[in-house]
Amino acid sequence: MRLLFVCTGNRCRSPLAERLAARWAAEALGSLADAVTTESAGTDATAGEPMEERSALALAELGGDPRGVAARILNPSDIEGADLVLTMTRTHRRRVLELAPRAMRRTFTLTEAAALLSIVDPAALAAAPVAERGRALATLLSRARAFRAGGPEDDIPDPIGRPLEEHRDVAARIARDLQPLTGVLFTPAADPLRTATRPSVAD
Repeated sequence: MRLLFVCTGNRCRSPLAERLAARWAAEALGSLADAVTTESAGTDATAGEPMEERSALALAELGGDPRGVAARILNPSDIEGADLVLTMTRTHRRRVLELAPRAMRRTFTLTEAAALLSIVDPAALAAAPVAERGRALATLLSRARAFRAGGPEDDIPDPIGRPLEEHRDVAARIARDLQPLTGVLFTPAADPLRTATRPSVAD
């Protein structure tokens, strides 16, 4: 299963989501986490730039590891190889689809995907191999799109250049939206709605 997270500069939001997902996969799946690849890229990234230090701190506070993050520029091959593409805003989603129009059924904003999950039944995913769950979940979410209208609430703001507290707020929102999705994707047991033990993001 390959998950791709997309933002603008690949220094705050998308690497934070990528590293949280990787941490939660390892915690929930153990050796089965080898079937999961988490990646991130930016629509306007400068390749090689490190993670923004305040977002790195916010990530570490949630239990993620910011070490080794280096910004990457989004390219079509990233998208075409992903089972599920999760963007931080609707603008990023449009950019993804400009690069890879066939990815429409696999591309959502993170907030959109979390909201759509609440109106589908992902129970069948529990029986699927971990490697196949990303694509299967994308199919379920795509079918549910007709029943939900998106809007500005689907955009997670860019905290670049903002105070630490704003980076923490954005990190908490990303974690809250990501948790239900990874609860389905990474659960090794028969119940796909069981959420693995993770650092609290309630505060």
